[in-house]
Amino acid sequence: MTAFHEFELIEWIRSQGGTSHSDLLGIGDDTAILQPSANSELLLATDMLMEGTHFTFPPATPELAGRKALAVNLSDLAAMGGTPHSALVSLALPRSRGSEFAKSVMQGVMQLAAEFETQLAGGDTNSWDGPLVINVAILGTAAQSHSVKRSGAQPGDWIFVTGALGGSLGSHHLTFQPRVREAATLRETVTIKSMIDLSDGLASDLQHILKESGVGAVIRSQQIPISPLISTELSSAERLQKAISDGEDFELLFTVSPDEGQRLLKQNPLAIALTHLGEITAEQGAFLLQEDGSRISLKRSGWQHQL
Repeated sequence: MTAFHEFELIEWIRSQGGTSHSDLLGIGDDTAILQPSANSELLLATDMLMEGTHFTFPPATPELAGRKALAVNLSDLAAMGGTPHSALVSLALPRSRGSEFAKSVMQGVMQLAAEFETQLAGGDTNSWDGPLVINVAILGTAAQSHSVKRSGAQPGDWIFVTGALGGSLGSHHLTFQPRVREAATLRETVTIKSMIDLSDGLASDLQHILKESGVGAVIRSQQIPISPLISTELSSAERLQKAISDGEDFELLFTVSPDEGQRLLKQNPLAIALTHLGEITAEQGAFLLQEDGSRISLKRSGWQHQL
């Protein structure tokens, strides 16, 4: 196993090239320097991923662990309607795994960064006797006053979701595609009132929009797009529950006016499925409308961080 020092890893990362923004001083100085464009908002997000909690080896590879660390941050930017710009990546590397492991983790980060034109602006590296820990802080931009928040849902709005839900913990949570381009296309097509990415599950993440907007929602159970990743050996009720609560789908949940919702139903502007789930209500609380017409409370479920 080759001994490897922090500065060697930094120089190796710099040598890989990658996306470059002319207004940015990146890796190599004490801080990065960014000159934001006029009439733009800066969007900042950060996520820490830990081996044993967010991924394990196997089935994850070092490349997929690195990829996921950036992907979850890109997904957060997508949920705000932002455009990725740059990222800081900090690693706590297990001493026992050596230099090739560290490079592989960063290759996973850099490949996805190149795909979404995101420059690596810096970060930090340390080694220890514990498992791999990756922290990414991402910066994006949005036109002034045009970022999409969770607080804009209004009674009567239609609720939509991209893609399919559930079954993510098999492998999808490592390979999902952040919906950055889909969010941009939607914003060019309709006025999005509120939006969130589904990291903790539909039943949990919907509640964030409802709380921030001071509204309620009714979701039709038969409209929930159940992923083919969920085993067909399960009962219909079990498959529905997994679609609602598995988490780490990283699809976009958003609301629009009924008129704009009709436009999306008539002509989906995306290359992936777009589903009308239900409506926002003035009555607070989240409810699941079942096929027999009965209505039950949609309880918060799915992943919750324990502190």
